[in-house]
Amino acid sequence: MPSSSPTSARSGGRHRRAKAPNPAFRRAIVLAVTAPVAGTILTGTSAFAADKTDTKTIATTLDTAEQKIADNLNTRVQDPRLGSTLSGVVIDAKSHKAVWGHDATTALMPASNAKLGTSTAALTVLGPDHRFTTKVVYGDGTLTLVGGGDRSLTSGDLEALAKTAVAGLKNAGLTTVKVQVDDSLFPEPTLATGWNDGYYPDNIAPVRALVVDGHHVTDTSLDAGQAFATFLGDQGVTVTGDVTHGVANTHDVPVARHQSDKLSVLVKHMLKVSDNDYAETLLRMTALGAGRQATFEDGTAVVREVLSRYGVSLDNFEIHDGSGLSRADRIPAQTIADILDVADDPRYAQTLKSIIDGLPVAGEAGATLGPEWGRFDTADSQCAVGKVKAKTGTLTGAIALSGLTKAADGRWKIFSFVENNSTAAPGDTKDALDGLAATVNGCWA
Repeated sequence: MPSSSPTSARSGGRHRRAKAPNPAFRRAIVLAVTAPVAGTILTGTSAFAADKTDTKTIATTLDTAEQKIADNLNTRVQDPRLGSTLSGVVIDAKSHKAVWGHDATTALMPASNAKLGTSTAALTVLGPDHRFTTKVVYGDGTLTLVGGGDRSLTSGDLEALAKTAVAGLKNAGLTTVKVQVDDSLFPEPTLATGWNDGYYPDNIAPVRALVVDGHHVTDTSLDAGQAFATFLGDQGVTVTGDVTHGVANTHDVPVARHQSDKLSVLVKHMLKVSDNDYAETLLRMTALGAGRQATFEDGTAVVREVLSRYGVSLDNFEIHDGSGLSRADRIPAQTIADILDVADDPRYAQTLKSIIDGLPVAGEAGATLGPEWGRFDTADSQCAVGKVKAKTGTLTGAIALSGLTKAADGRWKIFSFVENNSTAAPGDTKDALDGLAATVNGCWA
């Protein structure tokens, strides 16, 4: 892996201003996305035509290394493993000039590359230091476990909440309680446009505001409540009746609380392992942070508005969820590259740095570009191990790879490759995309 991060490795970065953005910038965007934008936020087209004029955007002057990238990519995108439907682009991260493009504005299914937009919106609206809070309150003989949208909540966290709650109960002379769960922060779970019924529960759990240990069950809230009740029993408090759904009363007394890691930490985890559940929860919490409802529709509206405020083009852009599971999502490679370009911009590092830090590294065990996934292990791509940072994306009929690498000219390049409908085996298509990334790096010359 390079000895320094893509941002820190460069000096005199493009578009630099005298000062890095402060929280006022984030507040301005929050105000903008909170205000209604009649007739604009949810509009868009569902049919996108390929851009046949990509070469007009390519810089007229490329250095020797860049010209080699462009020439090699022009040849290698003809690989039959990539099929005939591919949107791709390479840009120089410092000068912002286009090095290469192939149907760059053609909108295709992005799969999990959509998580890059979700991350950008969440970090911008909520802030990288934001934490999610799970509470326990007491009233009228009932302990209520209140979900706060923390997908990272563990059994250990629940046990600690139970111990704190039991100490308060015993001090009050109480040894018997009822238990209920309050997940009313989110509406009842629904399928997003473009989601298959078969996604539950393997690919994603129904999106609720309360879950423990990332369990994939139909009702994650009751599951967490039942675990909480067991911990109460272990501490000597008797739980009567079944754990039920309910809503905490405003006069209930707070008895315990747990806060998650910072949002920046959660975003890095989400991107490293491409966690769909994190993405959909963050989409809803971002919508709430912008003063909207915790729904797919409002969450994606906020994503669009935030990206627009950063100057990312929304031409041919259509999303219906936060994870990229939707088969109705459409994003061009150019837009994905532009999102990465914003995240890598020194002006926004204070807010968005965790996106770049969270990109899987080629050969990194435990991440989606690790050897356990068969990535960057061919003769063509193995040379790029440790040299490419990129977000993966995989759906039936859609494979994507978008990220950064330091090219042979010593300059960082941002790339995005999105493939749809190849008839090759998915593993073979991934190998071909890894080869394209190695081509941008220059190690596969």
